[in-house]
Amino acid sequence: MQAPESATPSLVELVLRAPQALVESVSDALVDELGALSVSVEDADAGTAAEQALFGEPGMPAPGPGWERSTLRALFADAGAAHEAAAALLAEAEAEAEAGAAGLAVQGISPVAEQDWVRLTQSQFTPVEVTADFWIVPSWHQPPAAATRVIRLDPGLAFGTGTHPTTRMCLRWIARHAPAHASSWSRVLDYGCGSGILAIGAALHGARSIDAVDIDPAAVSATQSNAHDNGVALNAGAPTVAAGGYALVLANILATPLKLLAPLLTGHLAPGGHLVLAGILQRQEDELRAAYAPGLTLEAADHEDGWVLLAARRPDCAA
Repeated sequence: MQAPESATPSLVELVLRAPQALVESVSDALVDELGALSVSVEDADAGTAAEQALFGEPGMPAPGPGWERSTLRALFADAGAAHEAAAALLAEAEAEAEAGAAGLAVQGISPVAEQDWVRLTQSQFTPVEVTADFWIVPSWHQPPAAATRVIRLDPGLAFGTGTHPTTRMCLRWIARHAPAHASSWSRVLDYGCGSGILAIGAALHGARSIDAVDIDPAAVSATQSNAHDNGVALNAGAPTVAAGGYALVLANILATPLKLLAPLLTGHLAPGGHLVLAGILQRQEDELRAAYAPGLTLEAADHEDGWVLLAARRPDCAA
């Protein structure tokens, strides 16, 4: 009787240590020249006193170009390709070292165990509570019993799954203000719609005639698909779709583009309309207030994890 063949992993991981100056060039070489299927970069000092925060975390200095020392993890289809890549990179590193430049080092080459990547990915996305009765639920989960409004949304190419504080704050604002104001939300603009989650949330709370716009065609496609999956009607397209005044203008982007967009977003706000802005760190609050004054007075409507939600209402000319 023939012995059963042992399972062999289909992928091999090459782990490298590199100084910040070499990360980009080594990553490019791995993918473009050496056959790596993917490359990820991590802080080599993560979990130690030397760990460096990047990406402008709340309360931290502005982001730097990269970590002082990085760990690069490159996946290859087989061990031979990984070893060849390591040899080529070490030869280049040796030449650079002779020239007086700090080189990189190979930390190891090892097989990657087979996993059910779909199941693993799904396990990382669970239902997200917006309010006690308003939830964001991936398609592979059942809604919680308390949920009376549900956005069905799976992670994809476009930003906005509900896991980020700025998205949750916007949705909370919609849920809390809908009882008093949804009847007047006859036109709604979601500017920089990403996945369309804010536009869908507004629709589920009674908003009508919704325009969801984004400069990224992938975001427009994602918004159209997600709206269909949630049974809501909206008009998704490029920013040129936005026209005229809106009773509710939502924009969850970042502070710098929100400042640049101040004249445009303010111009789209109808008399009596609400403007809701997110993607703003608390330390950036005063900058945004100044950008929208004197036409509008932005007020902090919510805070979470160092982020702030700013909102304003344009005076009703008839008042």
